[in-house]
Amino acid sequence: MDFDEITKILEMMRQHELSEFELERDNFKLRIRKHAAGHWVAAAPYAGVPAAPAMPPPSAAMAAASAAASAAAAAAEEELEFAVVKSPIVGTFYRAVEPGAKPFADVGDVVKTGQVLCIIEAMKLMNEINAEVDGEIVKVYVENGHAVQYGERLFAIRPHV
Repeated sequence: MDFDEITKILEMMRQHELSEFELERDNFKLRIRKHAAGHWVAAAPYAGVPAAPAMPPPSAAMAAASAAASAAAAAAEEELEFAVVKSPIVGTFYRAVEPGAKPFADVGDVVKTGQVLCIIEAMKLMNEINAEVDGEIVKVYVENGHAVQYGERLFAIRPHV
């Protein structure tokens, strides 16, 4: 199992709002669980099961699983620190009214609650996505013109206190 496969598993878990995933292949076991606090935890071998006495050294796949779990945990922490605007629908993400126009919101911009951040086109309808908090845009997760799924992260906003 490589890093790309683990990344796909994590994305699938987010898209389908799964809280736990378990995979067993040959001598490799992977279990990913999202705790109530929103943190991802990966365990291999399974939690509560002692390791075999003569286990081979960790493989590259195990290192990749650990790295993916760390990345997922960092993403979960980011969602706690920032207000993350997620897509309420499936469609095409647009940062501006038309090609070449100034984006509605860019990294470093200060936005107000209700301000338009982007447009998502779904079935020929243009849906404005608004800021849910006052704050500063710190990250744009999606490239202009790309498809987005329901629940996919669009923007991270550092709320003003």
